[in-house]
Amino acid sequence: MRNDLRRLLDAASAAAAEASWVGLRRRRTSAACYSARDGAFDQAIGGIDDGVMVEVLFDGRFAYAATPDLSTASVARAAVSALACAKAAAGRGVHHFDLSVRPATKLAWETQRTRKSPVAPDGVFSFLIDACGALKASDEVIQTSSLVEAGRYDYEIVSTNGADIEQSIHYLGTSLQAVARRGDVVQLRTANGPRGLTRQGGWELLDVETLLADARRTGQEAVELLGAPTCPSDRRTLVLTPDQMMLQIHESVGHPLELDRILGDERNYAGSSFVKLSDFGSLQYGSKLMNISFDPTIAGELASYGADETGNLAVKQLIIEKGVLVRGLGSLESQARSGVPGVANERATSWNRPPMDRMANLNLEPGSSSIEDIVGSIEKGILMRTNRSWSIDDYRNKFQFGCEYGTLIENGKLTKTVRDPNYRGVSSTFWRNLSAVGDAGTFAAFGTPNCGKGEPNQVIFVGHASPVCAFDDVEVFGGGK
Repeated sequence: MRNDLRRLLDAASAAAAEASWVGLRRRRTSAACYSARDGAFDQAIGGIDDGVMVEVLFDGRFAYAATPDLSTASVARAAVSALACAKAAAGRGVHHFDLSVRPATKLAWETQRTRKSPVAPDGVFSFLIDACGALKASDEVIQTSSLVEAGRYDYEIVSTNGADIEQSIHYLGTSLQAVARRGDVVQLRTANGPRGLTRQGGWELLDVETLLADARRTGQEAVELLGAPTCPSDRRTLVLTPDQMMLQIHESVGHPLELDRILGDERNYAGSSFVKLSDFGSLQYGSKLMNISFDPTIAGELASYGADETGNLAVKQLIIEKGVLVRGLGSLESQARSGVPGVANERATSWNRPPMDRMANLNLEPGSSSIEDIVGSIEKGILMRTNRSWSIDDYRNKFQFGCEYGTLIENGKLTKTVRDPNYRGVSSTFWRNLSAVGDAGTFAAFGTPNCGKGEPNQVIFVGHASPVCAFDDVEVFGGGK
């Protein structure tokens, strides 16, 4: 494909000869999803999407045009259209860009896999049905569902200043869900949240024995919740497991630190941020136990890659160090506009969308406390698992989260299960109350394959890894409060 793309680049650069730079980004996505419901096979769906984005730089302004037609004539027309858009934007640019934001990177990168077949193994359909059976812990489980999705996306980038990038990213995800009912009480329990178990890799990630054990536990816990009392409403120490920390990091750290959001680019759609440009380097975002890293280099985590879609090489960088905000989630473009240090995070969801500032793997670094140490130090608390609902204001500041499963902590011990556990807070106050961070033994990575942003909307894969964490003096409450 690379020779074909270089040929298309020649056609595009000839058609947009007035541009100071031309780049092509081709992306081909293929995916398949298999599901079962209530012990019967439900559906198998999939598809392939392929096209190319032409990007031009003219008089300091970038403009784009895309086409699914990979002929030289179609790509040349797209280049002409992109150049016309760049010219039409004269006098309206937010910044005068140069080639420093489009490095001439040369790179080949691919997800590490051990089972490289693109075709689902024969056991997938029987696994889905068996998983529903395992989820059916009793007759009180009124609905079961299981899902496996697998796919890959390949993209190539070439440009007139010499960039030559080829990346292939493979992923597999599973979802297990049970709904139980007793009278008027209905409870949902999932294995780490809908599609939370999505990671990079091949079919080796379909560990049937482990997943069936997860399904049995999930069904049993759904039934257990039916007889559990409602979560109390008061203030206490809150302990969160990694499958809830995933969304806590995502909503109250990731989104508010996107530099394009801070610069106002999302204000009319997804809101702004409580963080100001002047906060970088000084804001005490959390306690000294809080160390957040941006790390697209971790093998297996959902949003790993070798370079972002401008060619900026991916490296691990601390965003928050010992609680202090030191770096934004901003690409080379946003760094040039803001003067704030950023990361390699300019990403797009498809060939027909321009890249923008996105999260990738955004992780909370492990601490030194075991789960036994954390629980044992708490006189009055609650442990919450698995996100069920979320709400956060348009400044990504005041939030409310609901979880699927709660366990009270009394005098240093986990005691009784409670249902409908929720908590609320304010982002920086909440993180400043971070009082314990679990060690590597409590650390787990999950994925968010449905993070939305931008107009037109772009839904993208994001990874989050975290240990178990404790937060002091948090308002918790039961359902309906």
